[in-house]
Amino acid sequence: MNALKETNFTLPGQTKFYRGKVRDVYTIDNNLLVMIASDRISAFDVVLPEGIPGKGQVLNQVANKFLDMTSDIVPNWKISTPDPMVTIGHMADPFKVEMVIRGFLTGHAWRTYKSGERVLCGVTLPEGMKEHDAFPEPIITPSTKADQGDHDEDISREEILKQGIVSEEDYVQLEKYTRALFARGQEYANERGLILVDTKYEFGKTEDGTIVLIDEIHTPDSSRYFYLDGYEENQKNDVQQKQLSKEFVRQWLIENGFQGKEGQQVPEMTEEYITSVSDRYVELYEQITGEPFKRHDSSDLEKRIEENVVKELEKLRK
Repeated sequence: MNALKETNFTLPGQTKFYRGKVRDVYTIDNNLLVMIASDRISAFDVVLPEGIPGKGQVLNQVANKFLDMTSDIVPNWKISTPDPMVTIGHMADPFKVEMVIRGFLTGHAWRTYKSGERVLCGVTLPEGMKEHDAFPEPIITPSTKADQGDHDEDISREEILKQGIVSEEDYVQLEKYTRALFARGQEYANERGLILVDTKYEFGKTEDGTIVLIDEIHTPDSSRYFYLDGYEENQKNDVQQKQLSKEFVRQWLIENGFQGKEGQQVPEMTEEYITSVSDRYVELYEQITGEPFKRHDSSDLEKRIEENVVKELEKLRK
């Protein structure tokens, strides 16, 4: 099992290239995007030194399933998936906010609450809650990228409008799409014996002014899931919820003395550990989609991906 850590292609019509923490993104003819989900894995805003075989395929295929499943709610950027690790789609001008929606007091929301704060991104949180309790109704807690660095910054709806980051008309639409997508995701998760706890959506605007959903959706890297079975009992008995997300990687790093702080070293990722993380991503895929995971040939990932992408671009660029 080989891992794809990076690509360095020169594709037909290529005009730009961007490497994110996980994805390699190629711009074609300034109107198409080729997004390759690598096997890189990040935590605490740090890309870990080893790739996880199968991870990119898991993320790409989960995202594609949900893009297709929600296209009746909001149009999205996707055109085709010529390879298990690749999506090709329309280019869109991204909004400079991520629409984070939370159904439960978990993660960042819980840490904020535990510190004594009762307002998160302009949203007042109810008194008397404990970790992993459900909110009376889901709350939207947007984030935006800092001017410097790659950290997400909390921001309120009021501040977004005041700073003119998004127009009021567009922001109202983003909120509507966010709530509808989350409701669809929760409904689907419940059918799979899961709870969609929180997630984030990214949107962009095409040249004709259409708002579209971009990037990934409902993947284990962008979302948190609990198991439905046992949730109520665990809450009643103050037992931690069993989670489906990459939280287990963060926990392993914390236990080994790494939280991305200056001077800290990433612990050694042994072959045994890498295999265990790969197996966990496969488990996540199968739980979330309800389908068996089929590993594709990884003997020469770069060659396979390049051939599949070039073939598809030949059709799309005609």
